[in-house]
Amino acid sequence: MGSTALSRNVRRLAARNWEGAKVEVVFQGVTATVTSGHDGYFEVNLRPPEGGRFTVGASQAQARVGEVSASARVEVVADALGLLVVSDFDDTVAVTEVTRPTKLVASALLKDADTQPVVPGMAAFYRCLRGGGEMPAFALVSGSPIQYLPRVGGFLTRHGFPAGFGVYLRDLGPGTMSGYKQPLLRRLLQQFDAPVVLVGDSGEKDPEVYAQIREEFPGRVKAIYIRDAGRTKDASRFQDMVLFKEARAAADHAVDAGLADAGCVATGFLKVDPATAGPTPP
Repeated sequence: MGSTALSRNVRRLAARNWEGAKVEVVFQGVTATVTSGHDGYFEVNLRPPEGGRFTVGASQAQARVGEVSASARVEVVADALGLLVVSDFDDTVAVTEVTRPTKLVASALLKDADTQPVVPGMAAFYRCLRGGGEMPAFALVSGSPIQYLPRVGGFLTRHGFPAGFGVYLRDLGPGTMSGYKQPLLRRLLQQFDAPVVLVGDSGEKDPEVYAQIREEFPGRVKAIYIRDAGRTKDASRFQDMVLFKEARAAADHAVDAGLADAGCVATGFLKVDPATAGPTPP
């Protein structure tokens, strides 16, 4: 029997969390064993060998439970990180139409990494962001269900977003219906002392959440970019934020603010293919 996007999405959403699994994690020669929690999550804190350091950049981590193993890309960021970019997913980089419930349900159940529409130009915008002349570290904090992690990762790769995104999705449940982003954002800003750029959309609560984080961490948030996805009549929601319809407008602002490379923006937005939202040869 063939597999469809609907059947794959339903299987993912219906999958049971595996609580109490003993997970062995190996990364750059360091091994640790942890136990998954009630939500099936596990978190491991690894220290490099005594006197050593983890190699900055991308490496593979292996996780094993019994005879089952998997690997994942892990990005080790430099101590002197120049910029941290935190992005939303739905209606910020992927078109999901959260403000239209029928279309949102259709998108959630009938689309996958290959068929989910991308917001034109957002990958080019992210590729041009810079901190101290270097590529930033990227984190994606979204209300999409954790079961969609492979789908989200595949989408980012397919559409040419920068490699190395840390992806933080939601474990659906009564306790995560609201207020789920703030703890993750606080944790990221506490872990990394770099300047921060926040990117979201106007369809839900990103402007309010980001304003709260900006107030809690004075001086840390250098810019907030909000894509116009509707619900923009109340201009007070976007105080001291950049509300944009086209990604190029956000990119131009970032250049003026010293947060993006001008040459990259000039070439990256020279001509955009609407099918891929990526630059094509002139």
